[in-house]
Amino acid sequence: MVMLSLFPGLGYIFLGWMAGVVWPAAIWYGLNVLVSLRGLWLYHHFKSKLMGERELRRWCRKVMLFVYVFFLLWALIFVIYVRESSFNLHYIAIFTQIGATTVAASFLYPVPSLYRPIVPLMMLLLVIYFAGIGEWYGYVLSIFASILGGVLYYAASSTYSLLETTHRQAAHDLLTGLNNRQHFMERLQQMMMDLKETRGCSFLLLVDLDHFKTVNDSLGHAVGDRLLEEVAKRMRWTVPRDCCLARLGGDEFIVIGEEYLHTESCERHALELAEALLSRLKETYVVSGHRIYISASIGVRVFSHEEQDSGSLVREADIAMYEAKGAGRDGVVLFNEEVSRRVELHLQIERLLHFALENDEIRLCYQPIVDEEKCIVGAECLARWTSGTLGEVPPDRFIPIAEQTGLIIRLGEHILATAFSTLSKWHEQGLKLQQFSVNISVRQLLHHDFVDHVRMLAERFLLPELLNVVVFEITETVIAAEVRSVVAAMDELQHLGIHFSMDDFGTGYSSLSYLKQLPVKELKIDREFVRNVCDDGESQALISAILNIADTLGLMVVAEGIEREAEYLFLRNLGCRYFQGYHFSHPLDPDDFQRLMIPAHDQGLYERNGT
Repeated sequence: MVMLSLFPGLGYIFLGWMAGVVWPAAIWYGLNVLVSLRGLWLYHHFKSKLMGERELRRWCRKVMLFVYVFFLLWALIFVIYVRESSFNLHYIAIFTQIGATTVAASFLYPVPSLYRPIVPLMMLLLVIYFAGIGEWYGYVLSIFASILGGVLYYAASSTYSLLETTHRQAAHDLLTGLNNRQHFMERLQQMMMDLKETRGCSFLLLVDLDHFKTVNDSLGHAVGDRLLEEVAKRMRWTVPRDCCLARLGGDEFIVIGEEYLHTESCERHALELAEALLSRLKETYVVSGHRIYISASIGVRVFSHEEQDSGSLVREADIAMYEAKGAGRDGVVLFNEEVSRRVELHLQIERLLHFALENDEIRLCYQPIVDEEKCIVGAECLARWTSGTLGEVPPDRFIPIAEQTGLIIRLGEHILATAFSTLSKWHEQGLKLQQFSVNISVRQLLHHDFVDHVRMLAERFLLPELLNVVVFEITETVIAAEVRSVVAAMDELQHLGIHFSMDDFGTGYSSLSYLKQLPVKELKIDREFVRNVCDDGESQALISAILNIADTLGLMVVAEGIEREAEYLFLRNLGCRYFQGYHFSHPLDPDDFQRLMIPAHDQGLYERNGT
């Protein structure tokens, strides 16, 4: 616009000199230069810095004022020159006015508040001029000018509608109609710029639906899409109008909160909105004749004007959301220093775990399994990690990380090789067990060469009769996997002579129908039930039920986590026959376990059941 104004404007000074109106032309051009310089400054200001929403609004008001003054100057030169018939300057003025109106329709179409008044007013000057001629052709030209103005106005409006449609498609999610990731990131950047100006704070809520994949897999993607549409509607109704609601993709949604002056108020409103969303999203859905119940996990990240990286804010909200999932789902977690430290430790464990085997930091301990007479009848292999950097890392910390990262495959191979080697060594020294348990993860069990690897290790370390004492302990999470694949792998291993135990029974996905399908010979009662068994009626009822189920299905039962004599006696009286826990022995190194067994072995306590 500036270029189209300054260069043709020089010609008007020459034409003004010819027609004797050089000073009005010169003054007009001087004003034009000043306005153009203002326009260039506004353009440079926009390109040189990121602006928040408030600052952008102020900038837009200045640009609108610049545009109005810009076209007012071109209307002024029309008024000056259209009266000069000498040298036919009025024709040039008419052409210039048509050109200026065309420029307005071509350049201003993205902003209706500019082209809607400017295009009609610019053409109105021509209509008035032609009508003022007082001749028939003047009226005809006046009509033509009106039609041309309408065409230019229609062209600008149509182009704006097309631009608006294209922008909406680019900035919104096609399925739900919510803002998409790209538009959300732009809004987040604007909010961060606004906070730098006001020194305030805001928040992010990252919402992830729980078990949405199950809906897709069981009912189909069409039902899943309809469910997402219903979720989006409920979120629109719940989230305040001044917040920005977006779909990041899949079943993840995110909210940018309003602006607050104080962190405490911001945090309180964030948690209130998160709880309101949880409550609303849990209400029953009816989709294509299906009644669907889902919940959500929400991560909250409060941020202030001091934050610099929008990507980090989203990642930290995502971390808090996964903390909510890890805590049992259907909850809200606020990202804070404690969560940050946990995540940092998690990443450090993940990084160091890659080198734990190379540095020979993983060792195996063996915890005795005793019968009702407290005689050792078996052992469970337990992995322990002593890191050179972190010291002793509990297995409930590093085993889940190994499963998430896939390191459980290498770690499991090491554990199996070491365990089988130890069992073979004990057997050679005359120490015999009824049972030798090794924990196996679902990821290991479903790995494509797991069965072949177990077969290879068995041929390398174990005599055929020793395979019959090996028990692989699996958890109830196998039920959440593909059951057919699990059963197929278990059957192959069972043909080798290996048995299976269901660990932590009763805490997760327990199902009698699945238990009947899986070839297990033993149930292990989880320590959570054992801990309160003497005082808690519900725990007593659950353990009695497990014992009855096991008796009906012909399964052995081991109660783990025994820490007191009273627990042992109570469970023995209920009919439990095998026990494990600190009350009998802590997990021991191989040599210590061997020394513990030797006195009992000499007394013949292990010569039972023909072994």
